Amino acid sequence: MTPNLKTPIPRRAFRHWRPAVFLAGLVLLAGIGMRAMPSSAEEAHSVPLPKLDETASTAATSETVVLAGGCFWGVQGVFQHVQGVTSAVSGYAGGEKDTAHYEIVGTGSTGHAESVQVTFDPHKITLGRILQIYFSVAHDPTELNYQGPDSGTQYRSTIFPTTPAQAEIAKAYIAQLDQAHVFDAAIVTTIEPGKSFYPAEGYHQNFLTLNPNYPYIVYNDLPKIENLKQMYPDLYRADPVLVAASATN
Repeated sequence: MTPNLKTPIPRRAFRHWRPAVFLAGLVLLAGIGMRAMPSSAEEAHSVPLPKLDETASTAATSETVVLAGGCFWGVQGVFQHVQGVTSAVSGYAGGEKDTAHYEIVGTGSTGHAESVQVTFDPHKITLGRILQIYFSVAHDPTELNYQGPDSGTQYRSTIFPTTPAQAEIAKAYIAQLDQAHVFDAAIVTTIEPGKSFYPAEGYHQNFLTLNPNYPYIVYNDLPKIENLKQMYPDLYRADPVLVAASATN
C-alpha cells in the first residue's frame, strides 16, 4: 500500500535522497520483488544480554520506556513485532510540547528526537531484552546525530527513561557493551531522564505496516524486521500490535 495522498507526505522521502533509495524505487516500479533486496544501510549486531536487568515484578503489569534511534517508522515497526510489547507509539521527546510537530522537529532546532514510546508487560519481557533489541536490531548506536539516510539531532540515539531504575540499567548496559567492544566505535547513545513524550501525527503511526512497499521502508526498515525474526525468534511476533487511530487524535 502506498501513502494516502490525502494525508501529508513526509519530506523524509525527498529530503535525504540517496542513490540506493532511488534504485530501490526503480526496482519496485519495475515489478521486481523488493522484499528480497538486502539492505547495506542497516546491519544488525549481535549483542550480549545485559548483566544488570529488572526482575519480573509481581506488582507492575505494565512499564514504559521511550527510545530514539533515527526515523521512528522503523523503530516503531520493530517493537510492534516484539512479544510482550503492548504498545509502540511514534512521537517526539526531548523538547517542549508546542514544538512537537513533524515539520518543526525536522528543523533540528527543537531539542526533540523522533522517538517511540514502548509499553511492555515486564512479566513477559524485561527492560534489558527491550534494550538488547534496541541496540542490536532497531538502530546503530554508534552513529552520532544521524541514522542511515537521515541526519540531524532529531535522529540522535537516545534513551528517555521513565524511572531511575531504567536509567541505571541503560547506563550499565552501555558501559558493558563498550567494554566488550561489541561495536567498532564507541556507543554515542545518550540517556535523557525527565523528558515528556508527545505522540506524532496520525499519518506517522503504523507507517511501516501500512506502507510496506514504500522505497524508504523497503530499503531501511524491512531488513530490521527480518533481523528481529532471525536473531530473536522467541521474541518475534508475526502480527504487529498496532496503534489505534483514536490513540493519537
